[in-house]
Order: sequence, then C-alpha cells, then structure tokens
Amino acid sequence: MDSLLLEIGTEEIPAGYIEPALNALSAMLLKKLVDGRIEHGTAETFGTPRRLALEVKNVSDRQRPLTIEVTGPPASIGFDKQGNLTIAAEKFAEKVGISVKDIIIKETKKGAYLCAKKVEHGLKTEFLLKNILPDMITAIPFPKTMRWAHLSVEFARPIHTILALLGNKIIPFMVGNIKSSRYTLGHSFMQPGRIKISTPDEYIKTLHSAYVLVDSKKRKGIIERKVAKVAESLNGRVLQDDELVDIVTNLVEYPAVVAGKFDTKFLELPDEVLITAMREHQKYFSVVNKKGKIMSCFISINNTLTKDMSLVAKGHERVLMARLEDARFFYISDSKSSFEDWIEKLKRVLFQASLGSMYEKVIRVRKIAEYLADEILHNSDFNQQLPDLKEHVGKAALMCKADLVSQVVVEFPKLQGVMGRIYAMNAGESDDVAYAIEEHYRPSYSGGPLPETLTGSILSIADKIDSICGCFVTGLIPTGASDPYALRRQGIGIIQIMLNKNFSFSIVEMIEKSMKLFGQKSDQEFKKNVADVYSFLKNRIARLLAEEGFSKDIISAVISVSADHVPNIWYRVRALEKLKTKPNFEPLFIAFKRVVNIIKKTEQPKRKNVDEKLFQDKCETALFEACKKVNKKVLDDLDKGLFDQALYDIASLRNVVDDFFDGVMVMAEDNDIRENRLALLINIADMFGMFADFSKISTPTQGVTFYA
Repeated sequence: MDSLLLEIGTEEIPAGYIEPALNALSAMLLKKLVDGRIEHGTAETFGTPRRLALEVKNVSDRQRPLTIEVTGPPASIGFDKQGNLTIAAEKFAEKVGISVKDIIIKETKKGAYLCAKKVEHGLKTEFLLKNILPDMITAIPFPKTMRWAHLSVEFARPIHTILALLGNKIIPFMVGNIKSSRYTLGHSFMQPGRIKISTPDEYIKTLHSAYVLVDSKKRKGIIERKVAKVAESLNGRVLQDDELVDIVTNLVEYPAVVAGKFDTKFLELPDEVLITAMREHQKYFSVVNKKGKIMSCFISINNTLTKDMSLVAKGHERVLMARLEDARFFYISDSKSSFEDWIEKLKRVLFQASLGSMYEKVIRVRKIAEYLADEILHNSDFNQQLPDLKEHVGKAALMCKADLVSQVVVEFPKLQGVMGRIYAMNAGESDDVAYAIEEHYRPSYSGGPLPETLTGSILSIADKIDSICGCFVTGLIPTGASDPYALRRQGIGIIQIMLNKNFSFSIVEMIEKSMKLFGQKSDQEFKKNVADVYSFLKNRIARLLAEEGFSKDIISAVISVSADHVPNIWYRVRALEKLKTKPNFEPLFIAFKRVVNIIKKTEQPKRKNVDEKLFQDKCETALFEACKKVNKKVLDDLDKGLFDQALYDIASLRNVVDDFFDGVMVMAEDNDIRENRLALLINIADMFGMFADFSKISTPTQGVTFYA
C-alpha cells in the first residue's frame, strides 16, 4: 500500500500556530480515513514556518466493501400460497440490484420479511481524497486567519503551494486559486524555487538537500546540541529555556547558530531585565558561567547560513545593543521614581470599565489581604512566628501593582511583579514584602509554581478573589470556552494556595467580605452574587479533586455538605475513599440510608433534644449512649485532624443502629415517642453529615428498600 503525503506551502506562519495546526490536521485526516472506511497505517506530521505537512503510511487504494442489509416486503407478500416468489419479490430484488435467488427471509418482531444483503464495493481512495482534502485544509483552526488577493479562502497566511500525493500519483484538487501538484519549495534564500517530489518516501531527503529540515523534532535536537556546544566554547552553559527552544524551532527551516557579545556595563542591570531583553524581542539564548551568573554574551538561531557568520553576529550585536540601551535607560529612569509616585499613577490606569481604576483595586485587595491575615493569625500559631504579617501584607498589597506603570514593565510586560520585587528591595523594603509583590501573580498559568511565602500566598488569594467577585458583580462570568479574565485559572489558584498552605479560613466569609467592597443594588443581589461565586469555587474544587483521581460520587457527597474549608474537604474525601474500599462500608451505607429515608418521609419533628424518659426499649438507650460517646470522640478526632479515625468512630455505630431498627418501630402511634425517636435519628444523620451526604455515594447494591 502507498503513503499519502500532503504539504501546504505558505508564507511564514507564526511559531505558536504550527504545532496546534499540525495536531488538528492529523486528527481530522485520520478521522476522515476511518469514517471513509479507508485502511491506513501510522501518521507523522512535519512543520516549518513555511509549510504544514502530514504523511500517512500504508493507505489502502480503495474503501473497504460495505455490506448493507435491506428489508423488503413481508414474506406473506413476497411468496404465494405455493411458496413461489411473487412479482413484489421480483421488484424488490430488481430495486436492490440482486438476483431473486439471493433473497433471504428474516424473522423480526413484526414477523417474517424479505431481506437482501447488498455489497457496496468501495470507491477509490484517490477519488475520496480529492473531495476530503480541500475542505480539511480550510478547516484547520488558527487563532487568527487572513484572506488574500480576491479569494474567499481564509488561512493563517497566504497559501502558495499544495503538494498532494498518494504513492506516485497526484491527488487533484484546488484550494482558492492553488492547484495541487507534486511540487514543493526549497529554502527561501539558500535554494529558492520549485522542487519536484516523485513519491512521499523521498520528501524529507529531497527537502534536506534544499536546506529545509522539515522534521521539527530533528530540527529541535540539532538546535539544542549546537547551542550547548557554542555555549561551552564560550566557557559557559546556555540558560535552560525549553519554551524558547520550541519557539525558535518553529522560526527556522535550517538552523544556523551564532554567538555574539555585549558591553559588560549592561551586566549592572538585573538578570531578569537582561534575559527578557534578549529573549522576548530577539529570541536570543542567555549564557551563564559556572556560578550561574549571566555572561556578556548570547546565542542566536538564524534561518540562513552565510559565508561569513561573523557579520551576522555583528548585526545581532548592534540590534541587541539598542535594546539593552533602552532597557538601561528605562531602569535608570525607574530608579528615580518612588512607589508613592507609581501608586498615584495607578489612579489613571483602568482595571475594568465597571470596576474602576487599578488604584481602587489595590485598595480593595489590601482590605481583603489584611482581613485574611487576621483570620490566619487567629486560627494558627503564626502570630508568634510572624508578628509583622498583617503589616507586611498591607504594605505589599498597596505596592503590588505599582510596577505596572514603571517604564521597564511597560516595555517588558512579562516582568510585572518581578520588577516590583526588585524595586521594592532597592527601596529598602523587607524580603517578605518584596517577594510577596512578585508572588501575588502566581500561579500565572495552569500547573505553574505557587507562592512560597505566607505573605505572597495571602496577597495572591486577595488579588484573585477581588477579580472574581468584581467580574461576577458586573456580569463578566465565564461561559463555555470564553473566560477573558482567566477567572477559572484564578479560582483554581485560590484553592491550590489554600491547600498548599493549609489555610482553613471560611471561603464564604472571604467572598462576603470581598463582595461588600462592590456596590450592589440590593441585599438580594448581594446574596445571589455570593452564592454564585461560592458555586463557582466549588466547581473548581471538584475539578481539582477529580484530577487527583478521586471518585465523582465521593466528591459530590463531600462538597454538597460543605466546601467552605479547603483542607477539610481533602481530608474528608481521602478518609471516605479509604473507608469505601473496606468490606464494612456497604453495611454502614445501608444503615445511613435507613436513617435518612425515615427522616425524609416525615415532617421535621418539633422536638430537638432527645428525652431519655421516653425510651421504651433498651435498644434506644444503647443507641443514645453510643451516640453521645461517639459524638464526643468524633469532635475530638476532628479537632486533632484525625479524619480517618473520626470516620471509623462514626462507622462503629452501625451495629447499634441495626439493633435499633430491629427493636422498635420508629413511627410509633404515640406522637412524643415517635418524635423522640426521630430526634435520635437526626442526631445520627447530623453526625454523618459532618463528613458527607452518604446518599450520593454509589455502592454495588441497588434498589434496596427499607421499612420502619
């Protein structure tokens, strides 16, 4: 069987578009082949800035045959009384395209019917692909697309060539005004012009001879090896930057590595400024010495080999010199400004049209952060360890957005927070305050590092809950794939930080505190907004628990009872997951269900407390005494953080609960006795309810009904 090769030759596509586009292209084509009953082997993608390509091995030249079963008229109509085929049967055979002797009788729920099995022989793959490929090419998703010339076709960049081969045959079709062929293009500078590809097998080798390394994995490996070798020749090592390697891999077709130098005076700049100036605009690799200090040199990846690469290096040095001079000027200018100046300027920086300025946000964040500091100090021993926590949190909150108006951050937005930390340390602030300014943005991406300091953790939560509550108040709630303010990520960040730092303050109270800082029309609107944000954060908690592999029913059971204290949720889920694997879990679950079912079937009893004088049987006394004893132990266990033990203590009630149901009729005729027994059951249900809603937990036994 032959290989299928498709290459879309374009003008230079942005580096970040290439891998997602290739993944989508591969997924779409393989699905089309499967849906089209075309047998095939493995697929491999190739990409450079000027081409997206895909090769599928061992593609069948024709669809698999398809057997279709066609039902005809009832057998009573298809045969006469003598068992001979009727005209109706002959017409059916003619319509289906089979011989009458191939008609069979099939028994159905409605009786016997004439039936025919018709084999549809597959179409040629070439014929199918010429219809599949053009639609598939235009369906490749990109963040942004464009049109060109007078065409209605949209793509990331204008298409110049389409190479489409099945074996040595061209698959003929058109996209816009581009006709498919067996031609591709070589390197735009070192070997421009058309190159003929006779078969898919020669594609990679032929392009390599035309200075195009079309396999991005091999291109990446070459870049990594060459960069490391050049850094070693400079008596240093390249600063590890996997993201930059991926970017430059998709910026070049034939990597040429060159090193350059810059004036040592720029080493006076903070490392972060130097690295960012080289990385963000120029895509240069930084080089560090054995001690990890930045050296006055860099490594660049070029798309062209020249006879004299030293001239290329000098060109890079001139460009970088201008960048570093700008960065140095900005840094020196910023050093002449104070945080007070920047904080004042925040009044003229818009946070969100309906939520005011960045200064107003900072004031809100400070109030929330100081409130959280009080809560944490009150509920832990941090008061003795960090007596200045609240002061540091308040100061860091006021300063946390100041660097947004600094000249360095305006030029290099990715340094927000980082420059705040550097400028705070330059101003003589404590390390605790300075690092909190940097850390409050964390986690800045999914799976990113969390704040390390306590002050930074509190400030990060305060900043994120302010953004979430503010957006909910103004109706900017995430819907589907739309989340322009990254509220989902911020919500997950809050939960991860609380879990990481074992913060047990109330989520609901934090939301209420934040919501009160925004103007709302009524108390009803306030309560709705609080409930909506709480529900939003509960969903983030459920997602994190699911990602850790916990059962959906356990997650639902725990969160439906309470999700107000984050570490507590994880303790309860882990304890329940552990207990669920034990053989005595199902009997315990059944006992709880009996308790709940009876309570649900009755009106809430007027009696709240259990009266021992109304007991009629020793099983009531036994259950009451066991409840008092277990409740005391459970509260003590929970106070010590022994969640597993607390759950096992509750589980110990199972036998006395069973004895109670066997010994008395809960729904007694006497109203006082009935309500007293129900109050006893409510006490048990409340004890279970400290952990979870057990009715939401699934067990192997289904459909069990109990009667009291």
